[in-house]
Amino acid sequence: MIALNFGQYPFRFKQELNQRYIFDIIRKKYVVLTPEEWVRQHILHYLCNDLQYPKGLISVEKEIKINNLKKRYDIVVYDGEHKPWMLIECKEPQVQITDQTLQQLLRYQNILQCPYWLLTNGAQHFCASVDSTGLVRWLDALPAYNS
Repeated sequence: MIALNFGQYPFRFKQELNQRYIFDIIRKKYVVLTPEEWVRQHILHYLCNDLQYPKGLISVEKEIKINNLKKRYDIVVYDGEHKPWMLIECKEPQVQITDQTLQQLLRYQNILQCPYWLLTNGAQHFCASVDSTGLVRWLDALPAYNS
């Protein structure tokens, strides 16, 4: 897999029938290792290992409805009251972060109403905060988790 703009993490892999899997520390199971999953697992390890976000308040690839269509977000971090706090959209490393990828994140944001967003392809990271008036501020780093 491609080296990403993250630290080194203790990933667990397995191989079955010509398919490689990586262990997901949130879903607690092995999942197929795709380029997007590689980015997602780096983000999860970064959140949990480096920033100490609580694993129990992170949700991965859950279904939501957008205009009667079933979609799946990549990652949502919840606050101590179990309200969506941060929305994370992961892309494959070779996918450029563009207005189109931001629009996908914003479609999920319209439903979830998270005060923080992260859009990443593993090499580029765009983090923002959104206040109650809808004002978006681009951030240099992810916020610390405060329960």
